[in-house]
This record gives sequence, structure tokens and C-alpha cells, in this order.
Amino acid sequence: MTGPVRTVHCAARALLVFCTLAVPQAGASESVPTELATGVTRFALDTGHVARAIPLAGQVKGDSADYLSARVLLASGRTSEAKRLLERVFNSNVHRAEAALELARMAEAGGNHVEADRWYQEVVRTGFGEVRQRALLNLAETQRQQGKADRAGQYLASMDDGYWAAVGYMNLAGDFARDDLDPSRALVSLRVAMAMAAKDPDSARSADLRDQLYLRAGYLSVRNQDYDKATDFLEKVSLESYYTPQALYLHGFALSEKGNHRAAMQSWHRAKKFPLAFPGVADAWIGMGRGYDLAGYPGQAGEAWLAANAAYEGERVTLGKLAERIRAEGAYKALVADARGADTQWFLADSRTLTQPRLAYLLRFLESAEGQAAVGRVARLDDLAFSLESSKHDLDVFIGALENNHHGGGGGQRAALQEQQDTLTRQLEQLTDRPLSADHIARLRQLQRLLQSGGQRLSSLPRREAGRQEQLRDNLAEARQLRDEISSLQTRVSKARARAAEYLDEKALALVAAEQQRMAHSLDKTEQQIAHLYEYLALENIGEAAR
Repeated sequence: MTGPVRTVHCAARALLVFCTLAVPQAGASESVPTELATGVTRFALDTGHVARAIPLAGQVKGDSADYLSARVLLASGRTSEAKRLLERVFNSNVHRAEAALELARMAEAGGNHVEADRWYQEVVRTGFGEVRQRALLNLAETQRQQGKADRAGQYLASMDDGYWAAVGYMNLAGDFARDDLDPSRALVSLRVAMAMAAKDPDSARSADLRDQLYLRAGYLSVRNQDYDKATDFLEKVSLESYYTPQALYLHGFALSEKGNHRAAMQSWHRAKKFPLAFPGVADAWIGMGRGYDLAGYPGQAGEAWLAANAAYEGERVTLGKLAERIRAEGAYKALVADARGADTQWFLADSRTLTQPRLAYLLRFLESAEGQAAVGRVARLDDLAFSLESSKHDLDVFIGALENNHHGGGGGQRAALQEQQDTLTRQLEQLTDRPLSADHIARLRQLQRLLQSGGQRLSSLPRREAGRQEQLRDNLAEARQLRDEISSLQTRVSKARARAAEYLDEKALALVAAEQQRMAHSLDKTEQQIAHLYEYLALENIGEAAR
């Protein structure tokens, strides 16, 4: 009885091995489930991570599929295809206003302002919410830039209260301040903008815009010599804002003009704590000496101007080192990547945000749209390069696995299985010659049928293995082709990144050169003040000696 039972277990193990070899391995699941692809793609596009959105475009389903696919095409530079798809989306029943807004921006970027205006009008007609407000603002901006302030005001008046209307009135106030000798119209526009900004549900965005509006209103009031109104506006600027140092300088200037030199110097002293890169800080250093001078303390005035001289000289050294780092490491690393410092918890330290000189110059550089575009271009290319490298690594692992399967020891395993099959068959034949009970005979016949079935499957294994090997060869060839294509794309991205980095370096070095010139100019002013002070003291000494 022991022999037949052992034979059954041996046959079962042989069939298990055979079935394991015959069943193909399941493919890897997608990293992002299909039901989440739409949301993840939209998030990636809205946050500027185009490289993450491109692989998901084919998974996007539902009403938003065409619109998101068009945005992916547009972000990846395939503008003609994106335009055709956006026009198709506009003629559908969903995302019409969003598609029209993208088409308007494309036309505006191409210099076709007539077509851009037409698409913005379509956004106003079909859209609602923030999309419609952006279109109205762009229509108002077009009229404002053409000198049609009244027409721009009509568009702004039709907008809902909030951030975009506030931006429109702020820009209109800038035109009024430039064109009018009397700041009344500009101040009225700024007050309207303040009221609009206060109704923005995004509290951080609202606070930042209101700080900018208060600063502009304070500056206009100082220029109009309305110092009481100026101090009222400037005191509303947050003390943790990018606009704080300039507001503190103007606040001190207004107080000084009112004769309150002590309070003026307090404002200037607070402004001095910010990096010299921020507007108003260099003037605050000079203002301290002026405050002491007007208050009748010439000795302390001289010390303040000498301290300002030392600060300007130190800043010129800092700028020189920054220029060297930009030339050695590139502006992106020197200004952007390293601006946070070595502290991994930099974002938790609010006081550091506005006191790091390198970060201050980065913020100064990002004031211009051109600077933002230059930094964003390098960041996107770095993101794309990282995505390509990750995909290439995954392909290398996949190709290695395919090569191992393709060159695996399948022949040796088949020979071992065949030998085991023959051994089991001989053992069964020997058992049939023995006198056995009816129950044992039935079990032996069942084992014979099982072995015959296993033998048939084993004989078909070479044919099935050949088909599997052919499929592996096809998969391997396709994977290698994809790896070669990724290598080609990496070369193109690397060249594009080098050009973008070179352009960014050029712009950053131009900023550093301009800042060095500004420091030199401030240094000249303090030296003049010191020279005048020494001249005054010399005349005073001569006068006392004559008496």
C-alpha cells in the first residue's frame, strides 16, 4: 500500500511543477488606478508637473477626457493638436468656457489679439465663476493697454467682487498715477481694489494683494505730501510681508516730514533688519543718518552713515560671491535649490523666510514675469528629466527580467519532468503485475489516467514554450526600443535644459549686476552725506575758533 500512495504524491508534485511553468505571470498593475487618473492628471497639470500628467492622459475617461488631453498636449508643446482638440471641446457640452480660455491665451501668445478678444468674449458668454472673471479681466487689460480707461472700467464694473476685479482696479490705478498730476483718481481706484480684495475667499492671496495696495496708496499719498493719509495706509501693511521694508521706509519718511524724527528712525531701524535686496532697505540705512542729523545729533549721524557704508560694502561682497556661485553651479542651484539652506524644516521658520539674503534676491528676481518663466522652465525640464530617468530604470529592470526568462533553463526542467514521467510510468507497470485488491486496482487506473494526461501536457510543453519564447522576444524588442526612445528623449531634454539654464544664468547675472550698481549708488550717497557732514563740522569749528 505504501508504494501506490507514494506514487500518487510524486505524480501530483510533477503536475504542480508543470502547471507552474505553463501559467504566464500576471502583468504589473498600473501605478495610478483608472478611476483616479482624471483627478491625478488635473492636479498634475494645475501644479505644473506636466511629466506626471503625460503618462496618465491615455487613462483619463469621462466628460473631462478631451479637455485634459488637450491641456496635456498644450503643456507638452503640441500646440496645433491641442488647438484642434480644444475647438472640439468648445463645440461640445462640457468645459466650453475653459477650452475657450485656453484658446484665447494661445491666440494672445501668438500675437493675434483680435482672435484672443473673440475667445475671451466666448468665455464671458459661456462661463461662470473664476473662469469668467479671468476673461473679463483680460478684456479690461486689453482696453487699458490701448489707453481706453473708460472701456476698461466698464468691464471691471461688470465683474464680481473678489481678487480678479481687485487686480484690474490696481492696474487701472497705476495708469492714473502715471498720467495724472493729482492722485485722486488713482487713490479712488486703489480704495475700490481694497474693497474688492477684502471679499476674496482665499485669505492668503487677499492679504498679499491688500499689502501691495496699501503700499501703493501710501506712496501716492507721500508723493502728494499728504503724510497723515500716508501713515494710515502704510500702517496697515503686514509686518511679515514682502512689501514690509518698503512700507517701513515710506512710513519713516512720512513721519520725518511731519517732524517726528524719533518715530521715523524707529520705522527705519525695523526696515534695516531685512536683507538689502528688498526695496526700501538701502534707503532706510541712509534715513537713519538723516534722522539723527535732523534731530541735531551730527556725531551719531556720521556713525549711522558709516554703518550704512559698511553694510553696502558687505552686500557688494555677498553679491560678488553669489555671482561666482551662479557661474560655477548655475543660477537654478545657487538661487532656487539652495535658497532654503540646509535646514530641512525651513518652511516652519517664518522669521527666516524674509531674512535670508539669497532668498531675498530670488524673490526680487521672481518679481518679473520673465524671471518666473525662466525658473519655471528649468524646473519643468528637471521634473521631466527625473521622470524619464525613472521610466528608464523601470524598463531596465523589466528588460532584465525578460532576458532571464528568455534565457532560462526551461530545457533542463523539461528533461527532468520527462524523466520523472517515465519513472512513474515504469513503477505503475510493475505494480500492475502484483496481486492487488479491487480498491488498489481502481486507484492504479486513476493514476494511469492522471499520468497519461500529464504526459500529453508535457509533450505539448515545447510547442507552448516556443510560443512563449516568441512573445518574450517581441516584448523584449519593444522594451529595448522604448528604452532607446527614452535615451533619445533624455538627450533632447538635456540639451533643452542646458539652453534654459544658460538663459536663466544670464538673467540672474544681469540682476546681480544691477544690484551691485544699486549698492554702488547707495554707497556714493552715504559718502556724499559723510563729506557734507565733515564740511559742516569743519565750518562749525572754524566759526567757534573765530569767536
